[in-house]
Amino acid sequence: MDDTIIALATAVGEGSIHVLRLSGPQAKEIIDQAFTPHHPKRWQEMSQFTLHLGHFYAGEKVLDEVLISRMLAPSSYTGEDVYEINCHGGLYIAERIIKECIRLGARLAEAGEFTKRAFLNGKLDLIQAEAIVDLISAKTDSSADLALHQMEGLLSQKISILREQVLETLAFIEAGIDFPEDDVESLDRESLLQRISKGLDIARDLLKGSKTGRILREGMLTVIVGQPNVGKSSLLNALMGEERAIVTDIPGTTRDEIREAVNIGGILLQLVDTAGIRESEDLVEKLGIERTWKAMEKAELILLIIQAGQELSVEELRILNEYNKDVIVLINKIDLFYSKEQFEGILQNYPTQQGVWIPFSVKENSGFDELEKEIIRRVYQGKDERTKEPLLSNVRQIMALERASLALASGFDSVRNGLPWDIVSIDIRQALQEISQITGDTIQESLLDDIFSRFCIGK
Repeated sequence: MDDTIIALATAVGEGSIHVLRLSGPQAKEIIDQAFTPHHPKRWQEMSQFTLHLGHFYAGEKVLDEVLISRMLAPSSYTGEDVYEINCHGGLYIAERIIKECIRLGARLAEAGEFTKRAFLNGKLDLIQAEAIVDLISAKTDSSADLALHQMEGLLSQKISILREQVLETLAFIEAGIDFPEDDVESLDRESLLQRISKGLDIARDLLKGSKTGRILREGMLTVIVGQPNVGKSSLLNALMGEERAIVTDIPGTTRDEIREAVNIGGILLQLVDTAGIRESEDLVEKLGIERTWKAMEKAELILLIIQAGQELSVEELRILNEYNKDVIVLINKIDLFYSKEQFEGILQNYPTQQGVWIPFSVKENSGFDELEKEIIRRVYQGKDERTKEPLLSNVRQIMALERASLALASGFDSVRNGLPWDIVSIDIRQALQEISQITGDTIQESLLDDIFSRFCIGK
């Protein structure tokens, strides 16, 4: 924190401009030595947020004409004096400006060090810091909106309410233990149970939405399965909008998994097209079919494609029985046999109590809207409108809250079973520690280093 750091804040390569970020106690001194503004009087005014055009020097040599953004402590991103140098977009130009700043006393920033300083200076908490990475890597509107909500501190507010509730519960217990002779509120078990229960309700409510949050952030592992030549690869190509998989009339064309990502209704599907499921003596095809069953074990959603007018195979029935809740059945090629009005009669031939059944035709582009609506319904857990609430989405945060919830539940049982107050306090203190890890109120330095190492260098 005593060092002044610099890094390229834009992507490596050639472009119209590059932005270099300089932050730290020596930033002003370095800029004063290397930068000559075109309007010195305005530069000397030392306004908090200003832009200045001028030349950047290395000694007597002009390196480039630059535009410098000046953001002074404590109202900058890092909480330190920050200068962003906008230079022309050749990488060589950026490199020699960086070298001159290093010669004058700066050093190259480590991955995520600017955001780490912002966290350590209290400009944001750990949820907001991790949301920055999520926003940068967002691939859909939904994942970008989720990260933005977290960056704005909406999720942090919810976690803070939970932390305050648990902290008050712990203080209630500790006061009764440490000052039993003083006029402290009586430690009756019913009152304590209510306090712990309130914290548990908040934690469980947050965890309830975490599946949705994680899917919006990371995507939904979706496996396309069905018999050979039923239209699996055609569906993949249609969803991708390009010929990603080979489509022929020859059964068993797909022998291995094809993996692609596609945005459906603002939700990222991690699609896996698999080998057709059937009995086969072909060694390569058998290996592909084995992979299909293994992929289904990990899947969060299974798109089972069947052909309209055909009875279900043993394999298709097995999928419906074993993966009931995760299956959407697409009755494909329905355009060859039926109109949509006849679909009610068709369903009578199928076990429609298992999975969701959609009339479908890849060729006629029919059924895709219904498929999208069903995927959205599942992700948002049946809500009519897509939630605007801040959701947990980060696996580290979710696991910490799960441990906190378990600790609160253990404390609740300890109170109900009449265990001593100091035993109860151990569980409540553990819950508080786990919750504090989420926002970074208390966190190990090694974990902090691991989190910020995932950032890019200039962030």
